[in-house]
Amino acid sequence: MAGGPKEDTLAELGLDDVLAAAARIAGEVVRTPCLHSRTLSSITGAEVFIKFENLQFTASFKERGALNRLLMLSDAERRAGVIAMSAGNHAQAVAYHARRLGVPATIVMPAGTPHVKVRQTEEHGARVHLHGDTLEETAGHARGLREEQGLTFVHPYDDELVMAGQGTVALEMLQDHPDLEVLVVPIGGGGLISGCAVAAKGLNSDIRVVGVETELYPSAYQALHGEPAKCGGQTIAEGIAVKEPGRAALAVIGRLVDDLMVVPETDIERAVDLYATVEKSVAEGAGAATLAALLRRSSSFKGRRVGLVLSGGNIDSRLLASILMRALIRGGRVTRLRIDIDDRPGVLSSVAGLIAEG
Repeated sequence: MAGGPKEDTLAELGLDDVLAAAARIAGEVVRTPCLHSRTLSSITGAEVFIKFENLQFTASFKERGALNRLLMLSDAERRAGVIAMSAGNHAQAVAYHARRLGVPATIVMPAGTPHVKVRQTEEHGARVHLHGDTLEETAGHARGLREEQGLTFVHPYDDELVMAGQGTVALEMLQDHPDLEVLVVPIGGGGLISGCAVAAKGLNSDIRVVGVETELYPSAYQALHGEPAKCGGQTIAEGIAVKEPGRAALAVIGRLVDDLMVVPETDIERAVDLYATVEKSVAEGAGAATLAALLRRSSSFKGRRVGLVLSGGNIDSRLLASILMRALIRGGRVTRLRIDIDDRPGVLSSVAGLIAEG
């Protein structure tokens, strides 16, 4: 996107940084497959290739950036430990790899974080602090603990080592399929798309990079178009529900990302359903956003070789069940009847008989 921030962030973050991150984390994270989807290609008219980051151990791309950052700690920083602020995928990624490396990890999570996420983070060996009703309050508490205990903060997206680690997603996609013409990447804080844009443009300056946000949290779109920040509401794509993207990430997005798309919740729901029913793969809302964008603007991608980043698969099972049920209803495969009847013997039998005759 021409006309974005002009800070020369790329003087510090470049393809060499992503290549170094790839060498550093090789063998320690899953080199996930990037596979052609015949069915989704038929539906959209594009040649669709999916990067299945939901197959990482913690079911998210976040492991890449977290591990790259942890591996660059000094000996003193390793002994003191790290701290992160997250209610989801970043928390688990930091906790998991910190335990593997023998680094003490503290994770600060909002007080309302679902118990299952707290438990999973603790099971990875981290000390969890629940604090604050908002992410701002949680972040403030994390910064206080960092200062008090001399910990190193592992930011979920606004850190160049984290961004470089996330960029290995695009690096692998283009190694597997060098003729990809478009990459479609979700945007939350911007760490993933900034790293991917640096990697992709470094390998092929002609490739198009498209970012996707949910319409309830279009923070990067608003920032780059000079619009007032208006974000909020309940979204099934909580992984990209970020009110303010990272400053370093936003500079890269403004320089290298060709287009930003905003998709509604209904399109994301359809994409989650298609991943489950077509690809037999579980996608969280944030991970399905890229397919939602392709479905919404299929004419723009028709005939092109398009790589979609399925960034994660951590979705609540009840939410997934609701999405799948709503898809069945919309498709006419499930019907609900509401019948007003008298409360007297034999009425239900009569209704059942009428349905059987129909």
